[in-house]
Amino acid sequence: MAHDCKDCEGTRRFGLTRRDALRGTLGGFLGFAMARQTELFGAAMPDLLLPQDTTTRAAKSVIVVWLAGGPATIDMWDPKEGRENGGPTQAIDTSVKGIQYADNMPTIAKVAEHVGVIRSMVSREGSHERGRYLLHTGYIPTGTVSHPSMGSITALELGNKKLDLPNFISLGGSTDGAGFLPPEFNPFVVDAGGARRPGADNKKDAGAGDKVKIANIDYPAGVDKNRFRERMKFLQEQEADFEKEHASDEVTKHKTAYEKADRLMHTPLLESFDLSKEKPELTKAYGEGKFGRSCMLARRLVERGVAFVEITLGGWDTHQDNFTKVSSNCKQLDPGLGTLIKDLHDRRMLDKTLVVCMGEFGRTPKINQNTGRDHYPRAWSAMLAGGGIQGGRVIGATDKDGVEVKERPVTVPDLFATIYTAVGVDPRKKNVSPLGRPIALSDNGVAVKELLT
Repeated sequence: MAHDCKDCEGTRRFGLTRRDALRGTLGGFLGFAMARQTELFGAAMPDLLLPQDTTTRAAKSVIVVWLAGGPATIDMWDPKEGRENGGPTQAIDTSVKGIQYADNMPTIAKVAEHVGVIRSMVSREGSHERGRYLLHTGYIPTGTVSHPSMGSITALELGNKKLDLPNFISLGGSTDGAGFLPPEFNPFVVDAGGARRPGADNKKDAGAGDKVKIANIDYPAGVDKNRFRERMKFLQEQEADFEKEHASDEVTKHKTAYEKADRLMHTPLLESFDLSKEKPELTKAYGEGKFGRSCMLARRLVERGVAFVEITLGGWDTHQDNFTKVSSNCKQLDPGLGTLIKDLHDRRMLDKTLVVCMGEFGRTPKINQNTGRDHYPRAWSAMLAGGGIQGGRVIGATDKDGVEVKERPVTVPDLFATIYTAVGVDPRKKNVSPLGRPIALSDNGVAVKELLT
């Protein structure tokens, strides 16, 4: 019987719907332009902050590749060739002696010296919604508090407040946001668009398909720069008059919102979104589809100082026809992610950029009657590379059939503690919710020291 998982996030390819675009873009745009955290909540309470000299900052930016739907990591990072549970997936050698990945990952296998794989991830959350929340915030959903996502925390901790671009950008779909943090730490959602036109290998041939469109960034119809400036001047005069009689923090926040939005609309850094400036051979290596473009754009964004970029690639909810779908998905994932790692290294940016690839859980080692794999949080893998991470390593192990973790189990809070430590942020640091509850960045997680430099 065909699987009918109406709640499965992986049942669509995670392109932007109209609702996603409005919610993500407008929310991120206005959130980026809101007042500073200390103006709203007082940020983290000073007496609850642990000393920051307990960690050494390595990475300055984080790129997360989010595999929506729950990827079959047994067919990616932890192959079981020759076992019934392994199916047709074969193991291939990597650039590191003794380490093998699945044959779906040939490009990443060539840069394995920069990659650390955790093959012993464990969780109890096997539903898409709860798993997604856990892997974005580090906490199980409780309903009593909306936890900030990793992207929002990273934007808060690493973000440059003077940067005209948002410090948290989501490419390819909406994602978890600021939670109880101020809305300026919500994601700014951008759709990287479709593939480049065939043969678009120079400025003459490269058209609008090479320029990523940002919603709500252009002037309205019939408004040019001069008219826009006149409107902004009029708005400032009105606000000044209003402030004389109604001076408050809310007025200041409103002014700050418009000022930041104005800066974003006119910053020269918007050229980051013009992919036509990249060499054709590099564009081809990344892959000319949406995911490849997103990976290239992510590199361009962190190159210009953006603290956190999340790239979404959907389609991993493989209850049916797992091996065909995983193979197809990896034809996008492998060249895009592998080239991203190599490109960052070639530009001497990898030491300062942490790259993470993960989904909400793994999938069953046992192959079901539809040649698929079902949800399986008990044993799965996550990948890390770059800043603060020791490459060429595999942490933990599953048994010969991939059913149980037999060595070095790593929890999701442990993963979050590792990521925060790699970027120089103490995972025990606490922010205070609006209800006055101190909440640590990691839910009692312990960093995987074997992965850290």
